[in-house]
Amino acid sequence: MATYDAADWRRERARGRQPLPMEVAGHVRELILSGEVRPGAFLRVERIAEATGVSSTPAREGLLVLRSEGLVRLVPRRGFMVAPFTRQDVRDLFWAQAQLSGQLAARAARLITPEQIGRLEAVLEEFQSAVAVGEPQHITALGHRFHREINLAADARRLALLLRSVVRHLPDRFYAAIEGQVAATRTEHPELVEALRDHDAHRAGELMREHILAGADRLIEVLEERGMWREREDETAQEGPGAGGG
Repeated sequence: MATYDAADWRRERARGRQPLPMEVAGHVRELILSGEVRPGAFLRVERIAEATGVSSTPAREGLLVLRSEGLVRLVPRRGFMVAPFTRQDVRDLFWAQAQLSGQLAARAARLITPEQIGRLEAVLEEFQSAVAVGEPQHITALGHRFHREINLAADARRLALLLRSVVRHLPDRFYAAIEGQVAATRTEHPELVEALRDHDAHRAGELMREHILAGADRLIEVLEERGMWREREDETAQEGPGAGGG
């Protein structure tokens, strides 16, 4: 699985996309949700500031953003600690994304124009080329562009904003590294375009929900391989079924 390091973060920051605290939050969020930083680990403001090339103030503000999301906790006199999260937490995030994305796809199917279908087909063609030459970053960007075109065709700004607030919790930079994701996308995205072209709202919505939900299992498999929950499960096994009894 590919990693997302400080050099990647600095390159994106140079493009001036977000306020510094939000970019710091995005960087640390990726580390947490990719399994590179485990639950229970402490996040030192100074080290994060050094790694991302910012001062301590935006670094701390970025961690406070993650605290509001429930990803980190502020422990008195000790600092910020990565909060525990479970396989079900991962599934819940994907479920929320799937419901919103499915509704947007259904609405898009009713409204989409031939010009918008043409743009989706162009993205599909470019996606296949990027896969053929092995360009992970380009593959990820094209995946996002495909979904963005559908969301724009839905003409449902509020739903799209709600979706954005959910999607930011997910490790999208690892999209191309999750085994099976790219292969599935090569099949599932053309099926979505076909449903949209037919203005089949029910099928478009169902296909989109299935497409998103399958990503949860793929991500969980990756995190399990990285030992995300192994230590906690080993501790539980050692305690035994009767541990903690009154």
